[in-house]
Amino acid sequence: QVQLVESGGGLVQAGGSLRLSCIASGLKFDAYTMGWFRQAPGKEREAVSCISGGSVITYYVDSVKGRFTISRDNAKNTLYLELNSLKPEDTAMYYCAPVFLSATICRKLPNKDWGQGTQVTVSS
Repeated sequence: QVQLVESGGGLVQAGGSLRLSCIASGLKFDAYTMGWFRQAPGKEREAVSCISGGSVITYYVDSVKGRFTISRDNAKNTLYLELNSLKPEDTAMYYCAPVFLSATICRKLPNKDWGQGTQVTVSS
């Protein structure tokens, strides 16, 4: 009964910005660490950025450090990802999910479902 609904994707030019949102329902949102993942054609799904329930611990894959910012609003059961200085290689379907998170590791919890995803396309 857990639902994760991603939105905010779109088509932008290189150097542009987007803000993705993930609205969660059916779970105690503030008790879960959450993460953003992406999958491009021909590539494995990878963790992009993750954040602990109290926003104390964050993780970013090296390729997006300094460009993307993860945040959450527990009162609204919403996870955000701000994407700045976008590059064509950021083109992918972006998903949110509950995760296991440390300072160096972010992995999707195996007993939790994916959201439906939102498409980000960056033109050159």
